[in-house]
Amino acid sequence: MPMPALSPEPSPPGPPAPPVLAEVVRSGFVEGRHRGSLVLLAADGSVELALGDVTAPIFPRSSNKPMQAAGVLRAGLGLGGERLALAAASHSGEPFHRDLVRTLLAEHGLEPGRLRCPPDLPLDPVERETYLAAGAVRDRVTMNCSGKHTAMLAACALRGWPLESYLDPGHPLQRLIRDVIEEAAGEPVAATGTDGCGAPLAAIGLTGLARAFRSFVRAAPGSAERRVADAMRAHPEYVAGTRRHDTWLMREVPGTLSKMGAEAVQAVALADGRALAFKVDDGGSRTLGPVLARALALLGVDSPVLDRIGRAPLTGGGREVGEVRAVF
Repeated sequence: MPMPALSPEPSPPGPPAPPVLAEVVRSGFVEGRHRGSLVLLAADGSVELALGDVTAPIFPRSSNKPMQAAGVLRAGLGLGGERLALAAASHSGEPFHRDLVRTLLAEHGLEPGRLRCPPDLPLDPVERETYLAAGAVRDRVTMNCSGKHTAMLAACALRGWPLESYLDPGHPLQRLIRDVIEEAAGEPVAATGTDGCGAPLAAIGLTGLARAFRSFVRAAPGSAERRVADAMRAHPEYVAGTRRHDTWLMREVPGTLSKMGAEAVQAVALADGRALAFKVDDGGSRTLGPVLARALALLGVDSPVLDRIGRAPLTGGGREVGEVRAVF
């Protein structure tokens, strides 16, 4: 008599799926969902809301730039105003961005060929069309991280550190930047990778990222961290561009520090210490505005700019037929 088939042992349960942060709604039909993790901090730094795993390390991408800019200040580089804001920027590649990068290079006796960020087109799509229509080509100065790279090179030139290897994780400047990140986040760097611009990329948790931004707005006046925060908040168009969420938010909500990162990362701190950080798992940048606006509303921000930031329409046949909307 044949033996009955044995049922396979059940697989151990895997980690829970991250929560849905945003839906894609077309013609009243939900055609897609974006999952991710998000943390909100109260003014005293305690966790007010956590969605998903907010302690697991992520690559903050360009949301780490304020800490990188503080690192070049700690190395002794004397930047301020628009120049310091540009050192923490993912700029749009508008003419005033490109002009200031070239000015910074010249002020520190550096040639554009020293930059090790890859040649690129303007980050802003409107500016990109204008740039290409004028017959311009990919250039290192135009790349959105060129301000950061210029500041790194200038700090190395000042200290007599090697210029050719300034992007090596073991370089004295990069070790100093890593120390700044760990101090600001209140946790060790979990992994080191390579960012899109070629610079070392430090992995920390979302809670650590929110703590880092909070520490910058609460830092003592005159400290490297506060100088970076003050420059970014005073000159937000140099941090991003004229058509960018970070610029609008820092301009319209006084005292706010805001910086996006590639792969749908965002970190914000308000003047009183409230802060947030989130990461959308699939990297969908179309979610940034809606998720950011909803998170700020939950933190108690009440400003018309949230409607502008949160608007992410979908079109069909040249007309609006839906939207990307936050659902938490």
